[in-house]
Amino acid sequence: MKSSDLLLLLATTVSTAQASDKTARPRGVGPEFAKFYQGSPTFTCISNPSIQIPFSAVNDDFCDCPDGSDEPGTAACAHISRNSPQVVADRPGNSDLDIALALPGFYCKNKGHKPSYIPFQRINDGICDYEQCCDGSDEWARVGGTKCEDRCKEIGKQWRKHEEQRQKSMTAALRKKKDLLVDAGRQQQEIEDHIVGLEAEVKGAEVKEESLEAALKTVQEQERKVVRSGGGKGKGKVNALANLAKGRVDELRNALVDVRRQRDETRERVKELEDILAKVKVEYNPNFNDEGVKRAVRSYEDYAAREDTTNGANSAQDRDLDEIAKVDGEESGVNWEHWENEEDGCQNSDLIYKLAAYLPPSLVSFIEDKVVTVKSFLEESGIVTKSDEDSSSESKAVTQARDALKSAQDSVTDLKNKLRDQRADLETDYGPASIFRALKGLCITQDAGEYTYEHCFLQSTKQNQRKGSNSVSMGKFSHVGTTSVEEVNEAGEVISVDKTVIEYTRGQSCWNGPNRSTKVILECGEENEILKTAEDEKCVYSMRVTSPAVCAGGEEAANGAPRSKDEL
Repeated sequence: MKSSDLLLLLATTVSTAQASDKTARPRGVGPEFAKFYQGSPTFTCISNPSIQIPFSAVNDDFCDCPDGSDEPGTAACAHISRNSPQVVADRPGNSDLDIALALPGFYCKNKGHKPSYIPFQRINDGICDYEQCCDGSDEWARVGGTKCEDRCKEIGKQWRKHEEQRQKSMTAALRKKKDLLVDAGRQQQEIEDHIVGLEAEVKGAEVKEESLEAALKTVQEQERKVVRSGGGKGKGKVNALANLAKGRVDELRNALVDVRRQRDETRERVKELEDILAKVKVEYNPNFNDEGVKRAVRSYEDYAAREDTTNGANSAQDRDLDEIAKVDGEESGVNWEHWENEEDGCQNSDLIYKLAAYLPPSLVSFIEDKVVTVKSFLEESGIVTKSDEDSSSESKAVTQARDALKSAQDSVTDLKNKLRDQRADLETDYGPASIFRALKGLCITQDAGEYTYEHCFLQSTKQNQRKGSNSVSMGKFSHVGTTSVEEVNEAGEVISVDKTVIEYTRGQSCWNGPNRSTKVILECGEENEILKTAEDEKCVYSMRVTSPAVCAGGEEAANGAPRSKDEL
């Protein structure tokens, strides 16, 4: 008997025995599909209920159902794709019908471990697939003498140990993720609060700017009025300056009169003291042994012997002071009425300093000593500009008002720039619940051959030489997104999985190539760690990085959910 006939006979016998016992599931049927194989002498194709076959045709190693549901325990329907529907036109009544496998694969009970499904192509292929079927049930026909022993107890023990470690790592990762979410939420709230504060500061600064702008206009208008009116008596600014100068001269004249009075009183007292000492010198008894009197007499003799050379100078000075001390009713040397009625056509404030030309020669020296004081007073009062400025420049009061306005305008600009940056940061995508805010700037590295690869979250990626200081930029942060990655699932199938990716662009330019760029593909892990770095294309890199930030769950912390303290 041929091996194929033996397999058919064995399959028929098994299926017949299973059909007689309606409580038993046919080989390869998972518990979630058991209901389709019980309670009827005929079998109805799962995806095609219009097609019914005898129950004896189940697992007879011949594909009767377009969806392969009649062969859960054989490879007869392995040609049907599970993921991509096919058109089956060779079945009566099923022309142009899109068909796909109704079952996920051959069900392995794996007692002592976890059950799983294995692709139908691997049933009775002579290979023990312990990764999916640790009990060896997929090789039930023992093709080529292959016998797969049951290793589920050993494999299950190892798996449970690994799973326990994985669960602990996952628990720790979720705890760290919650911390990251709380930190990210705090940072985002701080930015939102800062934005509110900056908005208020901008409004206040704008109000201040408007106030200072109005103040500048007021000062400018007041100065124009001074120029036009000259204080109400003359015709211009020179008139106002002349009034101030006249008042200052009057103050100095009054002070001079007081000083001369005090000087004359002092001279009289000195003369009186000299007479007393001269009388002592004449009348004292030199034979009287009084050392104090003798020293006083000798000192007076020395004093009297010094020649007095100040009399002539004092006379000339007194004449000058007499001229300065003359009151308005006398000839004082300055025609104040001329200056009070002077037109200020050129608005040259320095004319006030030319008043000395109208004074008598004996007063010029005195005025030159005092003009600095008067000039300083006028400059500090904002009446005249400093001497090193152009005669047409504005007064100090206007300059101060203008500087204050400029400072306020600069402050408004600076605040608006800060507000713009904060708003842009708030609008940046930092991943779910903005979790990557908490990782921004955190750098991790991986040694690979002669290089050390560096990833700084949301900042940059680099390739650093391990020996030497050369560093190459592999990209600057661009955005957070998702990418599709192919992985092998537990059933051994290649599937497409969406992963979080952080993209970095605008890196250092390659020789005869583009600027470097990097895709950092994130996977769930307890630690932030670089697993692998590869150059997929010229100057286009990829990094596989683990991080608790992308582990599933823990988002409740972002909503302010209360967190219990870990018990010690």
